[in-house]
Amino acid sequence: MARQNVEPVRQRLWAHERSSRTLDQRLYLRFPRLGALGARLFAQLPPRSRLRQAALLRATRLSLEAYNRRDLKAVVVGWDPEFEYIPDRQWVDAGLVEPSYHGLAGYRRFIATADEVWGEENELHPIEVIDFGDRLLVRADVTMRAQVSGVPLTQPWGALCTLRNGMVIRLEEHFDHARALAAVGLSG
Repeated sequence: MARQNVEPVRQRLWAHERSSRTLDQRLYLRFPRLGALGARLFAQLPPRSRLRQAALLRATRLSLEAYNRRDLKAVVVGWDPEFEYIPDRQWVDAGLVEPSYHGLAGYRRFIATADEVWGEENELHPIEVIDFGDRLLVRADVTMRAQVSGVPLTQPWGALCTLRNGMVIRLEEHFDHARALAAVGLSG
């Protein structure tokens, strides 16, 4: 879908505090082609389709819940195996992380590096998902606690996801809601 022809669809997003893998996550992990087929089918629906929006909301919520419990395999269920993860520029400029990571192995390296600084206590608190057809913007707040000092931090977080055949092929992280919205041509 051409970006200029799609009016974004915004949906409030939430996550359960306690969660575990769902049946569909288990199936998609065991049979990745099944998950790719489902993603491809939903990607063909127009962004305003209620079915597409329900599937998108569920997939995003399950991914965030998986992140919060550190189930990285379940986080990337709807991601292309060769996805690229681009951390926030501030972290890269500070020398905390590499400029980009590829695939699940790279994503695991990124998480391990982030956990060295912030520990495993960081958690995403979802706000909304915005569907642009071939891109998604997920907005949340992240709470973290510095590993060494114990200093808590709450900060805005955004993930601009580029889709191919309904699967995330690129995720660009932003630690600023205004920058995340500006990346897709929206304002606060």
